[in-house]
This record gives sequence, C-alpha cells and structure tokens, in this order.
Amino acid sequence: MGLLSFLRGKDVRRFIKRKDSDAGDAGRALEELRGVLYSELRTSEGAKRQQQRLCGPVVAMTFNFLVAVGIIMANKLVMGKVGFNFPIYLTLIHYSSAWVLLAIFKAFSLLPASPPSKTTPFSSLFSLGVVMAFASGLANTSLKHNSFLTIKLICSVGFYQMAKIAVTPTIVLAEFILFRKTVTFNKILALAVVSVGVAVATVTDLEFNLFGACIAVAWIIPSSINKILWSNLQQQGNWTALALMWKTTPVTIFFLVALMPWLDPPGGFSFVWNLGNSSAVLISALLGFLLQWSGALALGATSATSHVVLGQFKTCVILLGGYVLFDSDPGFVSICGAVTALLGMSVYTSLNLKESQESSSSNQTPKQSSSALKPKSTEDTTEETNVKDDSNVV
Repeated sequence: MGLLSFLRGKDVRRFIKRKDSDAGDAGRALEELRGVLYSELRTSEGAKRQQQRLCGPVVAMTFNFLVAVGIIMANKLVMGKVGFNFPIYLTLIHYSSAWVLLAIFKAFSLLPASPPSKTTPFSSLFSLGVVMAFASGLANTSLKHNSFLTIKLICSVGFYQMAKIAVTPTIVLAEFILFRKTVTFNKILALAVVSVGVAVATVTDLEFNLFGACIAVAWIIPSSINKILWSNLQQQGNWTALALMWKTTPVTIFFLVALMPWLDPPGGFSFVWNLGNSSAVLISALLGFLLQWSGALALGATSATSHVVLGQFKTCVILLGGYVLFDSDPGFVSICGAVTALLGMSVYTSLNLKESQESSSSNQTPKQSSSALKPKSTEDTTEETNVKDDSNVV
C-alpha cells in the first residue's frame, strides 16, 4: 500500500510528465530535422547544397577512383571468363539497371528535385544522353578489342589508355571553343608532363588493332563532350548527379539499343544465362551505376580536366601497385613514366588548390568593402554623437 501511494504521489506524476514532455521534444526535433532534409530534396537548390556538403571534391574523386578500378576488373571478368563478349549489350544492361534503381528512388521520394524546365533546355539534356551512350558504349568496346596487361588483376592499360591521353587536350580545346574557358600556362605544362608520363608508362604494352584503334579514336570526342556537359550542367544549372541521371538515362538507353546491331557481334540474345553468369553481370551492372553516379559527383565537384587526370592517376596507381604488391615487372621505363606522371599530377593539384584559395579570398574582399561602404544607421550616428559628447565633458 505504501508503494502504491508513493507511485500515485504528485512528485512521481510530475516526474513522469516531465519525461513524457522531454520525449515529445526529442520526437518533434527529429520530425523537424526530417522535414528540413525532405524540403531540401524537394528543391533543386537545396538538393545541390546537400550534395555539396556530403560529397566534396576529395570524397567524390576517391569514390569514383575505387569504383572505376572495381568495374574494370568486373568488365574484364564478364567479357573474359564469363564469355559475355557483347560490350554494347553490357552497357545497355548497366544503364537499364541504373534507370530501375533511379525509379525506385523516385517511388520512395529519395530522388532529388530537378531544376525548372525553363532553366535548362531539352536540347542540352538530349545531347548529354546521346554523348553518354557513345562514350560509355565505345569505351567498353575499346576495352574489349584493345590490348591489356595482366598484373594478377585484370586491368586495361593498352591502346585504350593512349586514347584517354588524347582526351585531355580535346577537353581544353572544346571548353575554349564552347565556353571561352582558358587554362594557365603552368597548368598546361603540368598536364603535358602527366600525358607524357602516362604515355611512357603504357606504350610498352601497346598492340595495334585496327578496329580497336578506330573505336578508341571515335571515343575521344564523345568522352570529352560528355565530361564537359556533366560538369557544366551541375555547376551552372543547379543539377544534382542523381536528378541529371534520371533525366538523361532514357535517351542513353535508346541510343545504346540503336548501336547494338552495329558494334556488337551476333548472338547476344541467345547467350546462355545461369546463376554464375547472371551474378557476374549484375555485379558489373551495380558497379556501373556506382561509376556513373560517382563520376557525376566528381565532375560536379571539380572539372572535366580534373576528372581525366583522376583516370590517369588510376592507371599509374594500378601499374605501380602491381609492381610493389604483386611482383609484376612492367619495366624500368614504365615505372619512370608512372612516377613522372604522378609528379605532374601533384603540381596540377597544387595549382588548382592555389587557384581556389585565391578565388575564395577575392570573393570575400568585395563583401568586406561593401560592408565598409554601407551607410550608417541612425543608431550608429547617435552612438557616435554620444561618444563625442562624453569626450567633451571629459
């Protein structure tokens, strides 16, 4: 009876009521936080700010680097050991799987909002979808037909990498023609050192294949325009990576279907599927979605040229990693070329950091000067007169 009377007392009831109110406050705080995050996803500006907060340049480029290494091994496994020698068909599976995942995101309201249609013309989105089909499809086709070096990991460092070197000057020239964007002389020197180093590192593995060489050369321009459009639309048009993927992937799928009869060998639809083959292709498709997403994040956070330098960094790391970890012998000349390319990449990165610091400081200076030129309020003038009066009294 004494315990029951204690539990019915005013102090105990007041304590329980206070705990209920604390729990209610915590619940309301969580609801408000969820509401803020949901509202940010509902507007393109908010979704873009959230992407910039979560995926800065370092995070986005590291993410893209890891996925790119993984998908090279997965694609070589699918086209080599599994025997699925249909690169355009494989690319179509990648983008179809990506579109299904994006549709699931949209069904659960997880897909960021797109900017208004007036801000971005349909021709820009359509062009991005077209060049993305050619860039991705021709990349896998080139990877199939051009030489590759086995370093106890299967990775492509042959003629396809030589074509990737040509993407760098193509991007610089295209950005100048389209947007009048110039590059400093020091950056040009750094990029030249990177290109020469990668060429020296990979030229020993070069085996000429006429059809593969034609595919690699044809891949250069779509790949360059693809990177430029991804970077420009995100940085200038308030697009997020996922929202832009959702809008352009159907166009890419359509043109991949059109490319299949021309570039794929016959027999794609008669391929024998089993659990092992299906699992390998699905893993490749998942990595393909992550590669597209991480590449878009990296292009939105940096630039098209920086993304190409990241791909060349991947090549050098694979070559040197095979030498250090797996006792492969690419040759003294290739090692010197890879080290030279890494030095050029370090100089290019430092120049970019210095340029970003200068731009941020220049953006802060006008704000300070505008605040200095701002007219004084009546409260400020009255305070000054009071100070003057006090000084006269003293």
